[in-house]
Formats: sequence, structure tokens, C-alpha cells
Amino acid sequence: MTGWLDDLTRLAALGPVAMVSVLATEGSAPRGAGTRMLVTATGLSGTIGGGALEFHAVEQARAVLDHAPGAWRVQDYPLGPLLGQCCGGRVRLLVEHVDRDALGWLGGASEGRVLLSILRERSIERHVSDGPAAALSARGDKPREGGRLAEVIGGYRRPLYLFGAGHVGQAIVRHLGGLPLQLAWFDTRPELGAVAGVAVVAESVIAQCVAEAPDKAAVVILTHDHALDYTLIHAALLRPTLAFTGLIGSHTKRARFMARLERDGVSAEARGRLTCPIGLPGVSGKEPDVIAVALLAQLLQLPQVRVMQAVEV
Repeated sequence: MTGWLDDLTRLAALGPVAMVSVLATEGSAPRGAGTRMLVTATGLSGTIGGGALEFHAVEQARAVLDHAPGAWRVQDYPLGPLLGQCCGGRVRLLVEHVDRDALGWLGGASEGRVLLSILRERSIERHVSDGPAAALSARGDKPREGGRLAEVIGGYRRPLYLFGAGHVGQAIVRHLGGLPLQLAWFDTRPELGAVAGVAVVAESVIAQCVAEAPDKAAVVILTHDHALDYTLIHAALLRPTLAFTGLIGSHTKRARFMARLERDGVSAEARGRLTCPIGLPGVSGKEPDVIAVALLAQLLQLPQVRVMQAVEV
């Protein structure tokens, strides 16, 4: 999700390059805001989704290479009426001739930081910071000279706080590659500290890891011990700002946990935030990889967090 930064560095060292950035989408669209494609006179790096949209965007990118470095334009594409694409949404693109003498911002660019782009008359000024970013609309007035755009580099990756490094936990981690999730992985068993990526935490303090999870994080609990599961579930259900609280187990396990939570004074609203069993309904396999894929698909259905916004001048 940040590969375009390395590609931009590489291609800019070789010669003129144009960059196509998806600013905003509405309805069904091939790729989301923050997607980048780099275009040279003879080649492409990355994709904004292929099809007629990409064909026209490449034409625009090569046309902007005929203008001075720093030149830019914003293009709106209603995919159905204009391009005949069946997805039928709208896409707003920023097309620019990259100024290869103004790439100092790349030195501070890294995943999760915020890239601020200021649209000047004949250039785009960029800075990297740790400020906020949110959503841009694909309708309304196009960004103009003086407009300021802020985006999270690499897009938003939802924190996944995973408790348990057994067979299912390891299967989940095996399938994480390329997904918009950022892993924090915990277990209490010292022998599992040898598994790459696992933090071994004492049982007496592991609930604190739940308390420290960021807002909108997904917490998934699949430890080797039901008592530990309960401790973690109890801590997670006290966090209404979490996006997901999931517990591996059967409907019987769910019923037992729900009864105990009620006895312990956990409200009905909080109990209602528990997902158990985990995974997309209808996926019945018990193999670790099946459970992992069903869970990750479930997490991908959570409401998206937008990554780009217009900022007041």
C-alpha cells in the first residue's frame, strides 16, 4: 500500500514521470481514495483499477507530461455515463507532472503519516506530518488553486489485536498479507515467544493490552484457556469504541459467557457487541485456515475509515 513511494523515487531518477492519484470515489469504483499509478512515456507502475478509466487516465497522464514539471489537473469520471463501465460510480483523479526537483518530502514519508498536498498555480507543494485526515467527496466543486488535501499514507490499516498464538492464530497471521490490517499479537505461554511476531505477556497484565488498543481496533480472542478468554472479553466489552470484539467458540460457549457477563453486571448493550462464533455466517469448516479466512472476511466488512480530506486554507 506504500509501494508507490519507492516506485516514485525510482522512476523520478530515470526521467519524466506523471502521477495519477485517486482523490475520491462515490458508489461502485475500481479502487479507493489514495490509490496511485505512475506513468512514463512508455510504461506504467501500479493501477487505478484497469478498464476504460485507467485507459483515459493514462492518456491524461501522458498529455500532462507535455507540460512543465509541476503541472496538474483534477478530472472527474462518472464511470457509467462517460466511460460505459458497468460499475457506475464516480471517481475524482488528480493528474500531475511530477516535479523531480521537489521530492524532498519523500524522505519523511512512511505508512501512517499524513501527506499534505497544497495546489499551487503551477505546482503541488507537499509536506509530511502527523496531522488528521478524513474523507473527500467525488461530487461538488473540484479542488482548485490554493486547495489543500490531507491523506494517510498507505491508507488506513485497522489495528487487529489478536490474543492467542495457537493453530488458528497462526493461520490468521498467515493470511494477513496485503490486507488493510495492522497486527498486534499476544499470548501468555512463554514457549510461543519463539513464534515470529508474538509478544508474550503475563496473565496478570494481559487485559491492559485490550485497554490500550486504539479506537476502531478489532479485538479477536482465541486463547488456550476459557478463564483467560473471559478476562479479555470482559475488558473488551468495556470499550464501546472498539470496532469488533470476537471470541472463538461455539454457541454453547457464547451462552455461558453471556450468562456470566450478565451476572457480573455487564450491560445488555455491551454484551450485544460480542461476536461469537467468529467468521462469516455460513462458513462451516473447522480447519484453522477456513476459520482464519472467514474471520478476515468478516473484519473486511467493518465500516471503512476514510483516508483523505480537503483542509481549509
